Amino acid sequence: MLIDREAESRFLGQAIPMQDHQPILMDTDRMESFKAAIQQQVFTGAKVLELGGGTGVLSWFAAQTASKVYCVEMNPEMVAEARRLLARNHLGERVEMIHADAFDYLPPEPVDIVICDMLHVALLREKQLALIEDFKRRYTAKFAVPLPIFLPEAVVMAVQPLQQKYDFCGYQAPIIQFQVPATYSSDTLELAQPAVYKIIDFSESNDTLIQWKGQFTIEESGSLSALRFINKNVLAVLMKKSSTIDWLSQYMVLPLPEPVKVTAGDIVHVSFAYHAGGSLESLQNAIRVTVKPAARVRARHLSLVVG
Repeated sequence: MLIDREAESRFLGQAIPMQDHQPILMDTDRMESFKAAIQQQVFTGAKVLELGGGTGVLSWFAAQTASKVYCVEMNPEMVAEARRLLARNHLGERVEMIHADAFDYLPPEPVDIVICDMLHVALLREKQLALIEDFKRRYTAKFAVPLPIFLPEAVVMAVQPLQQKYDFCGYQAPIIQFQVPATYSSDTLELAQPAVYKIIDFSESNDTLIQWKGQFTIEESGSLSALRFINKNVLAVLMKKSSTIDWLSQYMVLPLPEPVKVTAGDIVHVSFAYHAGGSLESLQNAIRVTVKPAARVRARHLSLVVG
């Protein structure tokens, strides 16, 4: 059977089945962060659009103060389920569930806020960035008015070298892993501090190509076996309070093809390039790592001082 790759690409992030929405609804940090951000940004009488609405819960948060919420969902089963759930909740009638492809849909009128939660670590797989860029172009062409506020407003992406164990009851399996943020595991040793490699501001024009070259100074000796990717999703910027409402995605740990022994003081050079919305493997295969031993770094420093 031939797969339409373009259709499949657009489908990702827009057709999450109902069983996958249960852990989203049960993720208290995620739910409370989005609720707080929506409460801060959606003012009384606002018009709101959600792209990729799923169960409709974020649209329902917005409906508590908005006068109208357009909620777009591509999966017809989820549209029916969201309508059923919204009917059970006070003010759910303010949400209009629309069965449509978010890449094609525009609201019938200008809106004040656009909510889009197609977020994945490193902005891979799901189409958050491509969708928002496409939406901005089509929206401006249709309405010729200022763009709405986007929620989330920005994403800060960082990378960190790790010594990661891949021992599963004696079975060695270096596989992609996802970790709960800010939790300790004896299987993970942080070899250096994270480095920010990209900040995406959704109000600005953004290229889907993300690339970075940088370096780390190793702080803990060990075996460099993986890179951890971190997303801090800036859901809302509170200008009056000079603060933000943030939510951390699960950490994503990508194993390197072969571990490399490192010593405290070594300089590790890392580079990669990938397109937002691409596969996890597209990033994993693009990673390049080289190590400059601490002894060589010290020798070069001494030669510069003496010279």
